[in-house]
Amino acid sequence: MALKSLSDLLSEGVDGRGVLVRSDLNVPVDDDGNISDPGRIIASVPTLKALADAGAKVVVTAHLGRPKGGPDPKYSLAPVATALGEHLGRHVQLAGDVVGTDALARAEGLTDGDVLLLENIRFDERETSKDDAERLKLAKALVELVGDDGAFVSDGFGVVHRKQASVYDVATLLPHYAGNLVAAEVEVLRQLTSSTERPYAVVLGGSKVSDKLAVIENLATKADSLIIGGGMCFTFLAAQGVSVGSSLLQEEMIDTCRQLLEDFGDVIHLPVDIVVAEKFAADSPPETVAADKIPDGKMGLDIGPESVKRFTALLSNAKTVFWNGPMGVFEFPAFAAGTKGVAEAIVTATGKGGFSVVGGGDSAAAVRQLGLPDDGFSHISTGGGASLEYLEGKELPGIQILES
Repeated sequence: MALKSLSDLLSEGVDGRGVLVRSDLNVPVDDDGNISDPGRIIASVPTLKALADAGAKVVVTAHLGRPKGGPDPKYSLAPVATALGEHLGRHVQLAGDVVGTDALARAEGLTDGDVLLLENIRFDERETSKDDAERLKLAKALVELVGDDGAFVSDGFGVVHRKQASVYDVATLLPHYAGNLVAAEVEVLRQLTSSTERPYAVVLGGSKVSDKLAVIENLATKADSLIIGGGMCFTFLAAQGVSVGSSLLQEEMIDTCRQLLEDFGDVIHLPVDIVVAEKFAADSPPETVAADKIPDGKMGLDIGPESVKRFTALLSNAKTVFWNGPMGVFEFPAFAAGTKGVAEAIVTATGKGGFSVVGGGDSAAAVRQLGLPDDGFSHISTGGGASLEYLEGKELPGIQILES
């Protein structure tokens, strides 16, 4: 069933109505309240602006980090509210609580076009409760803030794989619509799983095989080439009988990787050289060695230049590319070349008319940190975990409920 969209809601009219929006504003904030990557805030602006411009009284719910057992100043959305206001071009109020007296008073005082951000939704333990009744109580309190004629817009794709009060349960109580972000993400992921143009290349990095196992199993049957880098490549190399020194290794996954190589050896491509160092540190001197010659006591922190060359050859003519996970420790300049080289190859493929999707999380952060153009990719996802679960073939509760 097709999702009802933001344009459907706007055509019905929102002037003077309360609209509850679940956004994904979970950005990196340091101890001084500085936001290092505002990507998710910027991505949330179009939906919020469209609603505010149309005269809605907008109430936004979002989370930051994983607070334990109640409010924690470290996870306050105060710096997010300031940044959101700057990007939105209008004042964004921040409630001092989630659904308490301050939130209620502020919601009641909203005028047409106002935007209110509730404090971190995860400060209320009912948000993530496994008890359906507890979550529903919080959802009803959220609905109270926008009134009986309110509507719900789901625009936080990074959380749609969670059955949480502000994602799932509110949609059972209000007319519900997919925001611009969620609609775009779903359309892109459907394209990746159904009507992919070939050659289709998948690039997977990151630290653990276990995090990506289901997506490897699912996409290895669909892709023409599946490139593996990052920390997870060492478990695959170990499965080939290669010594990986002190590199990251999931020993319990070696047999699984060996089976994957047996089943999909013609599709899976591993690095042929590795940039190693003695310790995990930005100033540890790098050394490039063959993938099967990693010295004892040294750890791999990036793929080497020969691997980049080979992976670039695989990617250069790809018509569809999905990339999730860096090739190395891109945060350290000495170990960023692998990620940058592969990302540039994807940009080149996109420039030739290919369709490329960056699967959120660290990959999206790498694009920005390494100075690559956002428009060099067809789509940069805002939800790494949700993207992967969709590509694994799982039902996402936050999407499922929007279709009902």
